[in-house]
Amino acid sequence: MNAATWTIGCVEDDPDQTGLLRLWLEHAGYGCAVFPTASDFRRRLGNEAVDLVLLDRSLPDATGLEVLSFIRQSPNAGLPVIFLTASGDESDIVEGLAAGADDYVVKPPKQGELLARVAAVLRRRGSDTEANETMELPPYSIDPQRRQVSINGEPVDLTQREYELACYLFRRQGRIVSRDALLENVWNLAGGVSTRTVDTHISRLRKKLGLSGEYGWRLTAVYQHGYRIEQG
Repeated sequence: MNAATWTIGCVEDDPDQTGLLRLWLEHAGYGCAVFPTASDFRRRLGNEAVDLVLLDRSLPDATGLEVLSFIRQSPNAGLPVIFLTASGDESDIVEGLAAGADDYVVKPPKQGELLARVAAVLRRRGSDTEANETMELPPYSIDPQRRQVSINGEPVDLTQREYELACYLFRRQGRIVSRDALLENVWNLAGGVSTRTVDTHISRLRKKLGLSGEYGWRLTAVYQHGYRIEQG
């Protein structure tokens, strides 16, 4: 998976540390969204296309554990989280992992180690490890071998582009996917291209798969940010 597919959220109040993280991430090809406080992160999370969070263990308005608890109880509960902490104490690391963090990096972070851990977590959570596995999201079943989406066992007639769009969105269920990310990864076009093709395909996919709530799932537009498939 190309790093440019992913946007990393940095919940960090130290501007020097944030600047360094942004430099490393963007140099590696990732997008980067910065949240200087816990309250800023909570307010913006639902409207930001973030694929992984680097979370400072100590913030001015909350603890990292409190922010992690908020994530795990939110519609973005599956969002991968890597803790950043000044403490290398084993009990702190165990506590963070037990609370639901995916990994831990001790400050000051080393560039190579941080990027390797980010890539490893994204591989575990992302579509690379699932590319050939059937996705079961009742009543939907997505079979990569047949390149087919079924509803309650009945195949749906989709074009290949519609199938690829469905796969990309369902593999990121509950997360906002930007329009540019869809253009780059489903159409292989540079982000920012002026075209209505994404909107047209989204509309067709919503109708064909009943993603307006008929089957307990919705494909919705998030104003100025992108699209999201979620249950409810």
